[in-house]
Amino acid sequence: MAKNDGQIVIKKYANRRLYNTGTSTYVTLDDLAVMVKKGEEFTVQDAKSGEDITHSVLTQIIFEQESKTGNTLLPISFLRQLISFYGDQMQMVVPSYLEHSMQAFTEQQVQMREQINKAFGDTPLGKNLQAPMQLVEEQVRRNTEMFHQAMQMFSPFIASPPVKETKKAEAKDIDELKEQLRALQTKLDNLG
Repeated sequence: MAKNDGQIVIKKYANRRLYNTGTSTYVTLDDLAVMVKKGEEFTVQDAKSGEDITHSVLTQIIFEQESKTGNTLLPISFLRQLISFYGDQMQMVVPSYLEHSMQAFTEQQVQMREQINKAFGDTPLGKNLQAPMQLVEEQVRRNTEMFHQAMQMFSPFIASPPVKETKKAEAKDIDELKEQLRALQTKLDNLG
């Protein structure tokens, strides 16, 4: 396999085709999404200039996944907050915060799966959604608190949003998560 520093190199041509130099085959964005899910490391380079365009291709994969599955991972409130940081003095803090948050979430994912298995394993499916919802609510609350603390640490003179507005935003996020869990439960019930 042709690799660059241990990573597979994907070449993107002017006609938008993607070529996996490791397997000598053309691939799609869906193929790259599968590679990401498998934990395969790759970089995407512009075939003509050699420029690393991995970031824009991964962003394109997220856009495609968000638009075609109907199961969005990025709530509107999150997207609005993220957009508001572009051009802000806090812009350089956000990437590392998001990276650490996702890393913590990934580490806690095993615990969440165990809790979900406990909740669904011992009882009929659908009777016990409280444990997973409480875990998700707790994680959202902790991440929100961490984010506000980080923002206050870097901007001590900027007033933090009123507690009432913060609680409303948290409640809205939790409500969105609950609705997604209900939809998932309905799908699971229909399968059974």
